[in-house]
Amino acid sequence: MLVLSRKSQEGVVVGGSRGFEQQLKVTVLEINGGRVKLGFDIDSSVPIHRWEVWERIRAADLPRDAATPAVE
Repeated sequence: MLVLSRKSQEGVVVGGSRGFEQQLKVTVLEINGGRVKLGFDIDSSVPIHRWEVWERIRAADLPRDAATPAVE
């Protein structure tokens, strides 16, 4: 995991270089107490989800056996 420190209104770019056609820019919009508001700038055809939502979508798309961890 890459960990970066950013101040309000500073951003990070993911992709957009040689071999990566899509470019995602993440900008820190606001820092208030323990909460950080982020802005995501990418083509509207690319879905962006909160992690917990993505997990539910992924679980719904997997076959029933693959979505449930094996218990030994």
